[in-house]
Amino acid sequence: VSINKNEVTGLLTWTVDDKGFRIELIQLIPDFIRAIYKKHNFPDAEVERAANYCIFGTILKNTSDQHMSYRVKEWRYRAKDKDGNYAEELPVKTKTQWLDEWKKAGIIFSWTLLPDEGEFAVGDWQQGFTTVDLPRETEFDLIYRWKLDGVAHEGVIKDLKCAPEELNIPEN
Repeated sequence: VSINKNEVTGLLTWTVDDKGFRIELIQLIPDFIRAIYKKHNFPDAEVERAANYCIFGTILKNTSDQHMSYRVKEWRYRAKDKDGNYAEELPVKTKTQWLDEWKKAGIIFSWTLLPDEGEFAVGDWQQGFTTVDLPRETEFDLIYRWKLDGVAHEGVIKDLKCAPEELNIPEN
């Protein structure tokens, strides 16, 4: 796992190359999420609901010489409780779940979210938002799964951290 810190914003990016699968997770602050969805005329309540999630910009890439696939519904996350023990594993929220909820709110929009599934030829990549239902600055592990030529693999990124509420950029 490679962790990079943006020297201006302080936001973190985690990158993992794992058996032909590269996953990059970039912290996104709530104001960024608000700006995206307000620009697309989401109702204020839905803008705030989305902004209250822990959201990462996610880039996935097939770095193998084989066919690669993934399904977000197979991904899980786990946070530690107040005693430092892992709580139960919970599913990552899928694009389909968001779209179903947004449709009920009268929203027809799907552009920003990581697709539920991906089928990748050699070198293919994809990006979108990954969402977990955790409070700001919570640390958690992400368990992600993918297949290479039909063979299942699993990886874990430990100690991911949800973005802060806002940036703490020092004034010059």
